[in-house]
Amino acid sequence: MVLPYKHEPFTDFTNEENKQAYLEGLKLVDSYLGQDYDLVIGGERVTTEDKIVSVNPANKEEVIGRVSKADRDLAEKAMQVADETFKTWRKVKPEVRADILFRAAAIIRRRKHEFSALLTKEAGKPWNEADADTAEAIDFLEYYARQMLKLKDGMPLESRVGEYNRYNYIPLGVGVIISPWNFPFAIMAGTAVAAIVTGNTVLLKPASTTPVVAAKFVEVMEEAGLPAGVLNFVPGSGAEVGDYLVDHPRTRFISFTGSRDVGLRIYERASKVNPGQIWLKRVIAEMGGKDTIVVDSEGDLELAAQSIVKSAFGFSGQKCSACSRAVIVEDVYDQVLNRAVELTKELTVGDPTENHYMGPVIDQAAFDKVMKYVGIGKEEGRILAGGEGDNSKGFFVQPTIVADVDPEARLMKEEIFGPVVAFAKAKDYNHALEIANNTEYGLTGAVITNNRDKIEQAREDFHVGNLYFNRGCTGAIVGYQPFGGFNMSGTDSKAGGPDYLLLHLQAKTTSETL
Repeated sequence: MVLPYKHEPFTDFTNEENKQAYLEGLKLVDSYLGQDYDLVIGGERVTTEDKIVSVNPANKEEVIGRVSKADRDLAEKAMQVADETFKTWRKVKPEVRADILFRAAAIIRRRKHEFSALLTKEAGKPWNEADADTAEAIDFLEYYARQMLKLKDGMPLESRVGEYNRYNYIPLGVGVIISPWNFPFAIMAGTAVAAIVTGNTVLLKPASTTPVVAAKFVEVMEEAGLPAGVLNFVPGSGAEVGDYLVDHPRTRFISFTGSRDVGLRIYERASKVNPGQIWLKRVIAEMGGKDTIVVDSEGDLELAAQSIVKSAFGFSGQKCSACSRAVIVEDVYDQVLNRAVELTKELTVGDPTENHYMGPVIDQAAFDKVMKYVGIGKEEGRILAGGEGDNSKGFFVQPTIVADVDPEARLMKEEIFGPVVAFAKAKDYNHALEIANNTEYGLTGAVITNNRDKIEQAREDFHVGNLYFNRGCTGAIVGYQPFGGFNMSGTDSKAGGPDYLLLHLQAKTTSETL
């Protein structure tokens, strides 16, 4: 009997025992820094001369690991292996596939602090952010395994006298998984196992800034008993390997999480039917956001300020769900702004191994982009907190509040993906919702109000995939808040939700005359 699903609890680091366990995890990760990791194709380890070098964003001199880099020939080999393995994997019982996920979740749970410590080193995640990332990876494994057990017998149909009708789900084929660096464990593992548990085979191309945690995950899946060839590990350049696999006639679906521009490019390329291709490729895409917390004059203003600061600056604002716009009704604007500035000035920024509130941004390109927007902020509004960056040792940017920004300004329209939040004033609640919807994205949003009518109005009119009332706009939990956005935020694929696995399956009706 499978126990009912409950999400993996977060670790309380005020508990001394937990704190020591995390420090042990960091020591363990330190002991294997700088190692080499191979590609995995059909269970075989493949070493290449060309390596992706993963560095610690908090300390540019520290190499986390060197990961072999796939080229087109190796990508082609992996595709052939995955295509061949699909013939047998699709026939493995769903219960067996689910059991592998349950086992992998148990292995990760036993090594939880090691994986979190690796995220602290490789992605620059402070302890609580890394812990949440690992917990979410475990949640995805557990949740999708249970969902598969619910879907395995299909859906009930009516049958007339003298016939028997069935409606079953069958896997699609080979999936290309292109995962991001900001949740380098949770999203990478979640998108991979959703495809695997539904009977598909996978080519996993993780983000080039965080490939080591993906290599470790592949080892876990092998230990859990996943047959060779089901999960093939092919890190490499997006332009070389990514495009090749997206275009490939044997690719059946692409699961992508990343930027709007790359997502649109994949969507466009996937729509073209290449020679030898006999299907329309499916695309599952999550592409970013420009997320707003709306504060009403009838809301809890302390809660509002706390929610804005936490949602804007958690993991240095490098979440597609991060609050990058605070839209506040003018009656309470100054009060909320001033309190948010106070709270922001209390935050510490530094090496995440020392458990500061904020660590670095991911790399030099991210640092340059964020600092460019800080410069734009100086022209478009008033910087009341932060506004400085230091990339001498790591890529550190101070949490930045820009006040009095026009709703049409660049800072209110463009995704920054860093610790910068723009504050804008609204005439009234209706105007605030208008500003909140004034973006091409539609991922997350939050409304702080105690007025029930206004909550219901936002439920209908605030157009985002994940809308939160009286809390921040980050921190969706698998199975509790299925996650995915509208418009340019992607295909609203609702990861961690009851219909996510169906995106990796196709329905087949069989009707037998008796």
